[in-house]
Amino acid sequence: MHKLAAASRHLVRFELNGKAVEGLAEPRTLLTDFIRHEIGATGTHVGCEHGVCGACTIQIDGVPARACLTLAVQVDGAKLRTVEGLAPEQGRLSIIQESFRKHHALQCGFCTAGILMSLDAFLKANPDADEEALRENLSGHICRCTGYAPIVAAALEAAEKLREIRNA
Repeated sequence: MHKLAAASRHLVRFELNGKAVEGLAEPRTLLTDFIRHEIGATGTHVGCEHGVCGACTIQIDGVPARACLTLAVQVDGAKLRTVEGLAPEQGRLSIIQESFRKHHALQCGFCTAGILMSLDAFLKANPDADEEALRENLSGHICRCTGYAPIVAAALEAAEKLREIRNA
């Protein structure tokens, strides 16, 4: 490797789905590329690379963010959560994932990870969200397969189940 290239890479350390990770990133490396290629977490998809489609949505310190608009060096010291971190344990699905499965709210699955990450954060912050609020939250995501009806149905069911747990 050329000495200049090696010197331009920065050590980036963060927590990914509860585990400490680190790697070297050039200042211009997008977070999507870093977590997929350097770290090996491939659940986050790269769609439009302009922040429009929502496929790359992850959570940075609990807040949904477009990983294609974030540089890897910007998340040094942060807590990241990707779709791989949604399930409560190996072999089990989260409430939102289970609702998506039940309602067949995915077809090709390309947009699903980003939608799940947005909904997860949204429902934590807005447990009493109604259909209009859920649709507004989903408006930042493009799905070309499902027509959104099953996604909305799954989101409504997940919201109801989360309310039941909260009120139990």
